[in-house]
Amino acid sequence: MRRTFVLAIVLVGMGAGLSASDWPQWRGANRLAIWSETGIVENLPDELQVTWRVPINSGYAGPAVSRGRVFVTDWQEDPDSRTIDGTERVLALDENTGEVLWSHTWRTSYRMLMASYAIGPRATPTVDDDRVYVLGATGILLCLDVESGAVRWQKDYARDYGTSVPTWGITSAPLVDGERLIAVVGAEPDGMVLAFDKYTGDEQWRSVKVAGEMGYSQPVIYDAGGVRQLIVWHASALVSLNPDTGNIYWEQPVDVGAGMAIATPVKGGDYLLVSQLYNGSTMMRLNPDRPTATMLWQGQSRNPDQPEGLHATIGSPIIIGDFLYGLGVNGEIRGLDAKSGARIWEDIEMNAEARAQSGVVRWGTAFMVRQGDRYFMNSDEGNLIIARFTPSGYEELSRTSLIEPTASAGFGATRLYDRLVNWSHPAYANRHIVHRNDREIIRASLAAADYQ
Repeated sequence: MRRTFVLAIVLVGMGAGLSASDWPQWRGANRLAIWSETGIVENLPDELQVTWRVPINSGYAGPAVSRGRVFVTDWQEDPDSRTIDGTERVLALDENTGEVLWSHTWRTSYRMLMASYAIGPRATPTVDDDRVYVLGATGILLCLDVESGAVRWQKDYARDYGTSVPTWGITSAPLVDGERLIAVVGAEPDGMVLAFDKYTGDEQWRSVKVAGEMGYSQPVIYDAGGVRQLIVWHASALVSLNPDTGNIYWEQPVDVGAGMAIATPVKGGDYLLVSQLYNGSTMMRLNPDRPTATMLWQGQSRNPDQPEGLHATIGSPIIIGDFLYGLGVNGEIRGLDAKSGARIWEDIEMNAEARAQSGVVRWGTAFMVRQGDRYFMNSDEGNLIIARFTPSGYEELSRTSLIEPTASAGFGATRLYDRLVNWSHPAYANRHIVHRNDREIIRASLAAADYQ
């Protein structure tokens, strides 16, 4: 009887039918950006074995992989549209063949978004058992049946909650926690964060006053101070909530330029970090005994062209022991002392190709995923890289071409800092990488056995 009970608890914790080798949401299991599979290549081949390619439309949202299916969203603008009207869509693909199993579309308009970046949904789908939660760039949230694509329930943030859609669209993928679906909604006046019943969409709680823009970061739950803390970074503050009730544990004001709270808050030991374009990084120390936190240090440089510490803008940094590593906005990789924020080294070689072509790397981005004692990184140039980070420096082990960059990094009439980039986070699942640009989604093998 006891063995049966323990097994039941384990299955509930994993989610029914969820494989440990799946990648069901943003940054994978528990949003930790950890890929735990074995049998992975030691060095990347000159050319990856692509098992399938499927044409799709534009979008920033990375794919999710669960129970033999790949879920991805995209956008198709109406021909001759003058107000950027069009259709958002979610596709369910067979993981092994790429066959389209079903699709679901909905109409919307991107007229409120900055035109330079109005190219599609931003939020990675979130899969939970037999449901997939999909969020469009204008705040249309759908709960769909995994098998058929049928709509179980849906919300429209702007219509239902008075949400002001931010300049670059709504990006925060909803987070499943037990029976709840937690979402950064920006509901006026007191619902920056809402929890829904994940089966019905009924509101369970709301928290955090809306004092400005909702930002673009992803909510995440960490164990700290003897409790589970829901960490939300919006454009005015870094907030810790009780995920069961929405009650605030602690709150740290953070001055975020242009509302660009983008990178996911990252935890390492008792450290909790957020990093941004204009004001650099903010490092918190989490109290190990109770749910409180104190600020250790905060970046002082407001000029991203002359960064003192680390101005990571889109890709989240990593914390290893008492050291912090990340890619700054100008494409430089830096190592910092986590206790003080002091820089210990800098490396600019990762983006050498882009620097040679344009002389500048603006909005430098790389998404880092831990695999054992090394990191898989997909750079905004479309490369896949295996590397290690140590207090002595950045060690690149191998790299290969992954996917063509197709989105513009420029903005405004002058197309300032214009270059082609790939800003989507890939999925690592079942010894493969699944990735997309604005033209196609691909699945390529990273299994060591396929390159012997």
